[in-house]
Amino acid sequence: MRVLAVSPHLDDAAFSVGGTLAALAAEGHDVTVVTCFTASVPEPEGFALACQLDKGLPADVDYLALRRDEDAAAMSLLGATPVYLGLPEAPHRGYTSAPDLFAGVHDGDDVWRSLTAALEGHEADLWLAPQALGGHVDHRQVLRAVAGLDRPVLWWRDSPYVLRDRAAVPGPELPDGLAEVRLPQDLDRRADACACYPTQLGFQFGGVEEMRTALAGLPEVLLAGERARAVLPALGGPGTSGTEA
Repeated sequence: MRVLAVSPHLDDAAFSVGGTLAALAAEGHDVTVVTCFTASVPEPEGFALACQLDKGLPADVDYLALRRDEDAAAMSLLGATPVYLGLPEAPHRGYTSAPDLFAGVHDGDDVWRSLTAALEGHEADLWLAPQALGGHVDHRQVLRAVAGLDRPVLWWRDSPYVLRDRAAVPGPELPDGLAEVRLPQDLDRRADACACYPTQLGFQFGGVEEMRTALAGLPEVLLAGERARAVLPALGGPGTSGTEA
């Protein structure tokens, strides 16, 4: 089967659903991870520049190129094919601080339209995408775009945001009538893949060992609508937990 995960940033799919993707790839399914906000920006300024300086990177480093290299290594471990859409991250779309990233989508930020158009060119038997737990605007935009495509989707819990707030609620665009499902997961391979993102691990977890400890207690619980649940038997027959969200 063709499985396609739509990741906002260069680490979200691995952090959030890497164990499931690794297990699907190991079972012979064709796994692709499409990462949305991956554009390099020459001479970043302001908050965008601060996002790389506060990770110890000099101003003249192509931060997104470095992150794409990290991601390629992670995807290789997961057995997934990476695709980069090349859209600009929120700091390059007028968001000016860390709090601003979680304060709601700006009026006029219509990047979801470009994202929708780009994703319409991809076909898969099963899609995976974020619930936008935590409310990051880039995750909100991905949720909106994928929900509007009407595909069979498994919606993942955004990590590390779910680790910081177990009661975090999804974005308002998440469809209704979803049931929890758990597919086979290779959590050790997920941790190994996540270790391929050294620029992010200190910021997100405190370091590589802290990442491994934090993710060890985080099973990948997905939410599935009716169309996605109809596809699951072809993956080996996993069922739902019987609860709806």
